[in-house]
Amino acid sequence: MMRSLFSGVAGLKTHQTRMDVIGNNIANVNTTAYKSQNMVFNDLLYQTTQAASGANAATGRGGVNPRQIGLGSKTGAISTAITQQGSAQSTNNPWDVMIEGDSFFVVSDGSQNFFTRDGSFTVDGAGNLVMASLGYTVMGWQVDPETGDIRSDVVSALQVMNTNNLTAPPEATTKAYLSGILDKTDPTINSDSGAIRTFQIFDSQGYAYTVKMSFHGIGSDDEFRVELDDIMDATGVSLVKKYGLSNINQIATFGGDIPPKTTTTYYPLSGSVATYDSATQTYSVTLANGDVLKGYNDNALLVAAGKNVTIKTVNGTDVTAAGATAQVTAGQKVVVGGSLTLTKEQLQSEPYNFIFSSKTNQYEKDGVAIDQGTEAANNTSWQNALSSLFNGQTVSNVTVKNGDNGTDRIITFDVELEAEQDANYANNAFGTILHYKGGANPTDPDDNAKILEYVFSCKPGDGISYTLSDVASDGSAQITKTETSSGQRLVFDHETGFFSYIGSQGNESATLTFNPSASSLSGELIDLSQFSNVEIDFSSVKNLGNGKKCTLELTPGSKDSSASGKGRKIGELIGIEIGQDGRITASYDNGLTKLLGQIAVAEFANAAGLSKAGNNLYSATQNSGEFDGVGKDITASGGSMTSGVLEMSNVDLSSEFTTMITTQRGFQANSRIITTSDTLLEELVNLKR
Repeated sequence: MMRSLFSGVAGLKTHQTRMDVIGNNIANVNTTAYKSQNMVFNDLLYQTTQAASGANAATGRGGVNPRQIGLGSKTGAISTAITQQGSAQSTNNPWDVMIEGDSFFVVSDGSQNFFTRDGSFTVDGAGNLVMASLGYTVMGWQVDPETGDIRSDVVSALQVMNTNNLTAPPEATTKAYLSGILDKTDPTINSDSGAIRTFQIFDSQGYAYTVKMSFHGIGSDDEFRVELDDIMDATGVSLVKKYGLSNINQIATFGGDIPPKTTTTYYPLSGSVATYDSATQTYSVTLANGDVLKGYNDNALLVAAGKNVTIKTVNGTDVTAAGATAQVTAGQKVVVGGSLTLTKEQLQSEPYNFIFSSKTNQYEKDGVAIDQGTEAANNTSWQNALSSLFNGQTVSNVTVKNGDNGTDRIITFDVELEAEQDANYANNAFGTILHYKGGANPTDPDDNAKILEYVFSCKPGDGISYTLSDVASDGSAQITKTETSSGQRLVFDHETGFFSYIGSQGNESATLTFNPSASSLSGELIDLSQFSNVEIDFSSVKNLGNGKKCTLELTPGSKDSSASGKGRKIGELIGIEIGQDGRITASYDNGLTKLLGQIAVAEFANAAGLSKAGNNLYSATQNSGEFDGVGKDITASGGSMTSGVLEMSNVDLSSEFTTMITTQRGFQANSRIITTSDTLLEELVNLKR
């Protein structure tokens, strides 16, 4: 009878243990990555009152089973559902990571490695990736500085926010490519400046520059010239000007064997020969007044005056003194004075059409007398009568005197005219300036030093020269400008219009080559070692009709998807993400991504054999298998990591409450064993009464 009492006590203890397990599961229903536990029962030792006996053939008696009385129950095992995946809980925190699979994160307290499924991580003040709850460092693999890839080695703390990772280094541009269509009928292709295209490059210090290139026709349907025009800094200032150089080729060259380009301009010299002044490197051409003064040839009085015209003021400056000079540009005013004698026959014909009265010895027009008797009156009336001949020009100081025969009239006048650039010299390549050069005797119409002249500045430059040819039979001379171009020949297939080569046969690319240094005009040495040569791929461009419009585009970087060689400025860290394989990658505002490390995981032959260490941690045991210190890539066994989510507890409340009910009933039943046995003992004691 005493055995039943102790069986009940054993049952109570065992059910209490089970209740403790259930309570712990329910208490951790919201614990990150908690793995629920389950307890199983075993029966306790048995007391054998009679052993089993076998059958006896000699006596004919059968066998008897053993007679055993159990002594209650005990805890058989407490197992953990450690391989059962918990649900995902979104947190949108990039440092929260959930493992999918049977692996474990490896964390360290500085002296010992632990294992956990709790991926609620953060970054501490030293830049280490740590557990948010304990500060234990997350262990993983580092980046090999030579290869830039992960080096699988003994796990170590992942320091993702160290100083080296806050910025990405700049990189010089080394590649570019040309795409689009070159339409040979585009007007810009055949202009002096060509079709201009630009693209951005970086030097090794991360500074940005704009390369300006131009595309020119060279008189062939299939061949064109590509030339380097300029390189400008981020503010748009040419490096030639910035460094005080003479030309862009001191900085970089885009050279090739291009035939020299010549420009020939013909000048009508009216019988005069252009002269060249080697001291000032200028050509001078003498012009007639009618070539440079607007309306001069339309003024009948000026034409009739012939040589008897004196230039009085140039742009308001008196030039009547001997040897006076002045400069006048288009649109400014020149005052000329004329003097001529008109006979009776001339005055009575076109364009004057005056009438002479022999009775009064006077001229009249439209019935109005022109000769008024007094000199002052004559001047006024003659100026009015002649005004229609000046086409609205400003006329002043008109005087009229009688000639020797009484019918001739000696007329003097001043007229203001506007200087203009002669059409023969407009839009030329040499930059014209109009000058007046006074003679030794300004009043002498035969003084040939009194001239209007054009002065052409023809200073030779780098690769530019000028030549003056003899006067031709038609009275014109020619000045030829020769330019030696430093570009590359761009050639297309005549049949298809597709790219053929750049520079020479077989080349798909040409190189923009930077000089290591340059010498400024002041003698200063300019270091250009921060630049790298840029290889430009031309193979994608085509020579096709496109409505007289080129769609050429120069783009930095290679033309494949990697866009390598594009160059970049120094980059500021803008984000860090953890990939499915545990690789930690930083992103920078210059477009660069950088591998910072990889979270390694541990796997065990018997994960259920791990020992719980509290705080969501596990320790390896003899039955779980040992950690090799290196770990594994989670994707090697088909697992993965997901950032921005955490693994929830895998406790099933419905199962726990159901088990709680059966445990409660079991506890109640075992308590009845004790009370019933107590009643039996009471009856036994009552026998003495």
